[in-house]
Amino acid sequence: MHHAEANHPDRSNEEKTNEPKKQPADIQLHPLPVSLRRFEANATVTTLSKQAATPIIVAFGDGIGPEIMTASLRVLLAAGANIAIEPIEIGEPVYLSGETSGIQESAWKSIQRTKVLYKAPVTTPQGAGLKSINVTIRKSLGLFANVRPCTAYHPFVGTKHPNMDVVFVRENEEDVYAGIEHRHTDDVYQCLKIISRPGCERIARYAFEYAVSNGRRKVSCFTKDNIMKLTDGLFHKVFKEVAADYPQIEHEHWIVDAGAAQLADDPGRFDVIVMPNLYGDILSDVGAEIAGSIGLAPSANIGANFAMFEAVHGSAPLLAGRNVANPSGLLLAGAMMLSHIGQTKVAERVHNAWLKTIEDGIHTFDIFSEGNSNQEVGTEEFASAVIENMDRHPSRFKPATYKKRLPGVAKARRSPASVVARKELVGVDVFVHWRGQQPRVLAETMRCAQDTDFELTMITNRGVKVWPAGQDETLKTDHWRCRYMVVLGRSVCHSTIADLQMRLAYLGVDFIKTEHLYNFDGEPGFSLGQGQ
Repeated sequence: MHHAEANHPDRSNEEKTNEPKKQPADIQLHPLPVSLRRFEANATVTTLSKQAATPIIVAFGDGIGPEIMTASLRVLLAAGANIAIEPIEIGEPVYLSGETSGIQESAWKSIQRTKVLYKAPVTTPQGAGLKSINVTIRKSLGLFANVRPCTAYHPFVGTKHPNMDVVFVRENEEDVYAGIEHRHTDDVYQCLKIISRPGCERIARYAFEYAVSNGRRKVSCFTKDNIMKLTDGLFHKVFKEVAADYPQIEHEHWIVDAGAAQLADDPGRFDVIVMPNLYGDILSDVGAEIAGSIGLAPSANIGANFAMFEAVHGSAPLLAGRNVANPSGLLLAGAMMLSHIGQTKVAERVHNAWLKTIEDGIHTFDIFSEGNSNQEVGTEEFASAVIENMDRHPSRFKPATYKKRLPGVAKARRSPASVVARKELVGVDVFVHWRGQQPRVLAETMRCAQDTDFELTMITNRGVKVWPAGQDETLKTDHWRCRYMVVLGRSVCHSTIADLQMRLAYLGVDFIKTEHLYNFDGEPGFSLGQGQ
């Protein structure tokens, strides 16, 4: 049976020393870290072009990262990739040196110069204040589109859906991955979900451009806009606006839970799926495992000026140093990278040699199974097998072709956000830390702060209305939202809200934040309380 590398139980694997029979020549590498000199000694490159090599920044990562990156680079170079490798160090060693971002300024400068990063999995140590280096790189470089192809390799890799071929296009910068979190009270923590019109427009257009460039027939959008009517509602609305510019591509929308169920049951009904960040992260992993194994899934992160290529899976530290990890996801990401820099023929050589190796039943332990596999091999031996199959094509799988690069960043054909809405301040939500349990008692205090401008109209706890006329059974924490609406006929401004806050402070109310409530062109720019 196949399993994700990070979750597979430990298995021993005898060390094998056989080297590939084919050894390309003319190495073109920048100095590598001392720990990776063995790769520098063994790996070489055949340069098929007289053009200058394209500089590629390579991060060898943590856990299994150095092993699978070493294996992947061996294959890319053996295929004739005309690249100059410039290694950088990011991740765990950088965190442990005291750099909380996980990346040093020198590494940023290297990436900014070459504009292409090939990255193995990295580890973010557990601890307060340490941010994910993956998210940091994606957001800092504007890598807004995460492209994850999920393809079945039946019958050689077990799957219940042998015809699955779905591409996930995930928005890569916004949503809860904005990482804006706060602790408000003893009981309650907050994470802000940020969705912007430009972000939605950019990722939706990218999904359609990808479909056009790659001969795909349909783009599906997954959101939860039946609940999050403003944020996910905006994503759905902009998706429909963009779809109108691509009449040749079928489009549809699914509520994310229903769409996920259909994906698990019948992935063949989908082609390209575009989603906000969190849903895309989760469901692209699910899709990769449905297709056969998350260990086979590559990932491209595309922005206007930069690109990063990586495997979908993590660093699997329990497998590190054992020569058992599957390099396939990172290797196929390398093929996507070669296509991105214009070396499409080399990308095809890599991908087809990989397909032939899978077809030959030469598998690492995570996808090895009796009946589907012929030989279980380690990381290095798998790379050697792919090199042996260079210039061979699969007979059961459709040969890979890279006719076009990944699409760039398409310019918007309309700019609805450029129309400035009429904005009217109509109220304020005051969030209060209060240990009591009777909403009417809190309401009595909060009503003492209202005046001719504001009237207390609602109190919620965890989003559920508890005053007026709440339910006794509702679980109540120490975090309360008190909504003041502007009295009909009155006009208020920011100083009016400041006056309200002064009165609350005088009453001894521990208010922890406020949110202004606006109408935009007469439409509420805020949600009702549950039960309101």
